[in-house]
Amino acid sequence: MYRSTASARSVAAHLKRGGLIAYPTESCYGLGCDPANRKAVLRILKLKQRPQRKGLILIASHYPQVARYLRPLMPDEQVKLKNDGAQAITYLLPVKPSCPRWLRGKHDTLAVRLTAHSFAKSLCRRANSALVSTSANRSGQRPAKTYAECQRLFGNSVWVMRGRVGKRKQPSTIRAWVGGKIIRN
Repeated sequence: MYRSTASARSVAAHLKRGGLIAYPTESCYGLGCDPANRKAVLRILKLKQRPQRKGLILIASHYPQVARYLRPLMPDEQVKLKNDGAQAITYLLPVKPSCPRWLRGKHDTLAVRLTAHSFAKSLCRRANSALVSTSANRSGQRPAKTYAECQRLFGNSVWVMRGRVGKRKQPSTIRAWVGGKIIRN
């Protein structure tokens, strides 16, 4: 399943069927799936050996892709979310009661970033959806930074997409939306 290029239709179909993908982000390869597909999310957690209680990050190309999970944001808040996404800031945003626990873990917030990374942003557009975006690694290990590393780590269980990882040395900053406290820098 080592496909590097794909049409928008084939990416969307793969994700809707519960497929997993590895793709470049701001600082490393990300491991993702359709956030609405519980089985796919649970497969990612198992593959990473990550406990569900921790929650996951969603990336999107624009706010409407994540709005279904979140308490509504005012237009000026949506602009802030977009602008700060360009700085690779992930926010912990208050969720709607319907937001699945398999995404938010034990929290009443969901980690969301409106990515400015061109490949990841394009991928969200092609999939017409937000994507789960967790580092492509086993829990506690160094994230994969190349196509070849992802192939070695995940074999045929993940569709690895070729592209360039951004220039950031560290993963995104995680900040609480309410109060602005920095959780990860």
